[in-house]
Amino acid sequence: MDRDFNQSEHVTTTKAPPVTDLNGAYSVFQRIKTRLQMAVRGRDEVIDLLCIALFADGHMLLEDYPGSGKTTLAKALGDCIIDDKPDDDIVTFRRIQFTPDLLPSDVTGTTIFDPASTQFFFRPGPIFAHVVLADEINRTSPKVQSAMLEAMAEKQVTVDNRTRRLDELFFVVATQNPLDLAGTFPLPSAQLDRFLFKVKMKHINREAELEILASAKARKSGAGAELPRVTRTEVVDTRAVIENAIFVAPEVRECLVDIAGRTRDDARIAQGVSTRSLVLAVPALQARALTRVRDYVNAEDVEALVGNIFAHRLELNPGSDNLDLVLREVCAAPLERLARSTLRRG
Repeated sequence: MDRDFNQSEHVTTTKAPPVTDLNGAYSVFQRIKTRLQMAVRGRDEVIDLLCIALFADGHMLLEDYPGSGKTTLAKALGDCIIDDKPDDDIVTFRRIQFTPDLLPSDVTGTTIFDPASTQFFFRPGPIFAHVVLADEINRTSPKVQSAMLEAMAEKQVTVDNRTRRLDELFFVVATQNPLDLAGTFPLPSAQLDRFLFKVKMKHINREAELEILASAKARKSGAGAELPRVTRTEVVDTRAVIENAIFVAPEVRECLVDIAGRTRDDARIAQGVSTRSLVLAVPALQARALTRVRDYVNAEDVEALVGNIFAHRLELNPGSDNLDLVLREVCAAPLERLARSTLRRG
């Protein structure tokens, strides 16, 4: 592991010092990761990606069959964050259970008439939260799915011709069941493009499953509740520190653009990656560099994240069914050139 800045000790008090440098940012990451590892066993790689998405100001889509820990992971993240700037309309965590009969207003909120005051007032929906768990998002209609678009892209919702801002931290963790299950609606390309990562959660190994069974009673009784949490302000400040302190060489951006161009020109690919995905990729790479205790982005970061960032945005032509192989071949030459470059800050 590269160590270009010092790891700081975990902050154990509720009132933590301001996050102003990479040491403070790394401490925030470690506190979140430690609590998530206590709540969800055998998912270290997914936990890293979840933290990266959070710090990159992106959103994350988790896919697997029921019972794989998707919902538990998202709820554990919400429990990691303390709201140190309370707002009457915004809470720390909300879960939206998507069903076929859900309405857009059930997500965004609605205007209600109060007979006592003879006035209308706005009742915020569950989307007004720092962390929103969109559970089984592909079990609801496309009309409701599209209600999430404005919120995820612009951190605002429009109800009755009035736009209302969401919190700066606003982060969506969506879960979906595989599309071969009955009663699912595939997410349209425009919705998928709002997610920084799409992660397929595979079955954990035997040792991790045994550990889950052995620790079930302890976790049910609140094991890990004493571990330090982070505040909303710390997460927002960490995003700013990562953006300003993690160096991104021009060669990294060139590599991303070259990969995107190759996806658009490859005869096996019907739809290449969007420019939005490239914009989202840069802070994600910076966030990963932080998790590896490094103050610059390197080729390893790009290689590690390119599949999770680009795969769900690609659509293959008929006759091409191995998406992972196509993506590896498309990325090979740009990644090789990047690996030969000097990417540290000059």
